[in-house]
Amino acid sequence: MNEFPIIPEKTAMLFFDTLNGSNPEGLAALRAAGYVDRLVQIEQACRKAGIAIFYTLPEHRKDGKDWGLTVVGDPPEVTYFKGVNYKGSRHATILDDIAPQPHDYIITKHRWNSFFQTCLELSQRTAGVDTILMAGGATHIGIASTAYSARDYSYSQIILSDAIHGSPAIDAFFLEKVFPSFCRVMTVEETIASFAVPAMA
Repeated sequence: MNEFPIIPEKTAMLFFDTLNGSNPEGLAALRAAGYVDRLVQIEQACRKAGIAIFYTLPEHRKDGKDWGLTVVGDPPEVTYFKGVNYKGSRHATILDDIAPQPHDYIITKHRWNSFFQTCLELSQRTAGVDTILMAGGATHIGIASTAYSARDYSYSQIILSDAIHGSPAIDAFFLEKVFPSFCRVMTVEETIASFAVPAMA
């Protein structure tokens, strides 16, 4: 058993923007790399262990006016980032492979940080959660910004190193240089082996 076992009733699995998405080629590449299979593996193991499952879901206007502003150019020009993951689109739905069940938590959000002006922290506290497992992507965007915020809320965190995605260089930097300073970094297999329940021992 791991020196710091994962206590299911105090743990939440957070799938950050694990979406059907707007890039079929990119999703196909992630599938080929085994990323989606590992999401399914940890989702099924968490359900078996009784770990609460949370999903984040973008909920934007189609016209883009509730996305973050971008300032670029010289002289500077302020623009809206108009993505395609707007409310009601197929792109902004959870991957079919790990589709939410009625008792799961779906946290709608308007920014990268999953805690920013959402009910995530309240929902986790009322559920008795003090430890967060995190998967999804992108590593340097939603995973990092959410991890920083979770640290400030004093959560224990485990970043699932083989179930997040960015570029190889970005992933290596965060997994080797950044996250270990305030998180545990573990593979999906290592995490499941640390569940403090007989079926996972």
